[in-house]
Amino acid sequence: MPIVSITSDPESLTLTAIGEYPVSVERLWAAWADPRQLERFWGPPAWPATFTRHDMQAGGRSEYAMTGPNGEQARGYWLYDAVDAPRSFTVRDGFADEDGNANEDLPMSRMKMSFEATPSGSRFVGVTTFASIEAMEQLVAMGMIEGLTLALAQMDDVLADLRESTRATQVEIVDDTHARVTREVRGALTQVWRAHHEPELIKQWMLGPDGWTMPVCIVATEVGQSYRYEWENEAEGARFGFEGELLESTAPRRAVTTEQMIGMGGPGTRNELVLTPRPGSRTQIDLLIEYPSKELRDTILATGMVDGMEASYARMEAVLAG
Repeated sequence: MPIVSITSDPESLTLTAIGEYPVSVERLWAAWADPRQLERFWGPPAWPATFTRHDMQAGGRSEYAMTGPNGEQARGYWLYDAVDAPRSFTVRDGFADEDGNANEDLPMSRMKMSFEATPSGSRFVGVTTFASIEAMEQLVAMGMIEGLTLALAQMDDVLADLRESTRATQVEIVDDTHARVTREVRGALTQVWRAHHEPELIKQWMLGPDGWTMPVCIVATEVGQSYRYEWENEAEGARFGFEGELLESTAPRRAVTTEQMIGMGGPGTRNELVLTPRPGSRTQIDLLIEYPSKELRDTILATGMVDGMEASYARMEAVLAG
């Protein structure tokens, strides 16, 4: 069953959306927790959303852009006040400018999504609360109800796809200077975080194709610290490495670093790693890479980077299983 109702109540300054679906609460929650699934319904069909950040935890932040039929964009963000998986989450929902900063010319609202089991599956109740009647009237006049109705109606198709998430590493070109790499791995959230931050684990899996070792593994554990990784080919003796700085860290969910190939001049990349727990002791790895130019993005992707990452992630699963 699709959306049951979307109703507004000016007296309580709320807009309530209710939907019921023949799937489990965990499956319904996953549609909101996984940014790739969320993108398929957050935004009307003519204005699909792209999430460039989805840090679903208390104190976290999600950022997205909805792109119109002529390439125009409407940006927004969520600030998470509470997350109780898989039962509810509460965010402050705001508009953003083209640089991702808060657009204070448009009102912010508060949104709570609640999920519960039903005899036939599960239900979500989304309640948006506005700061004032003026704010409510402004957003309703902008087409909020119509847009929400069209957007949430797409959840049927998302939830009908009950196949397991693709396990292989995938790359998505977001725009000229951004690419997103995703992979679901077997391993609990804290395990996968440790695998990214403990030298003795990193040296076992972050090796790319067979035949390489990591003789240098200096990890940044606090914001402002530098890291350095170096790899060596056992047969040929070839060697290369990367170094950078830890800019942000929220264990065990998110880390932002710079990255520069050792010995190469010019600007490097900015890498945002987000880990999301998935059912069955699995974790979704989401790596958003910001390149200084389209040319550098294409050059790096053409090196076989994604194939190397797939080999590494497969090795990580074996390390965690052992």
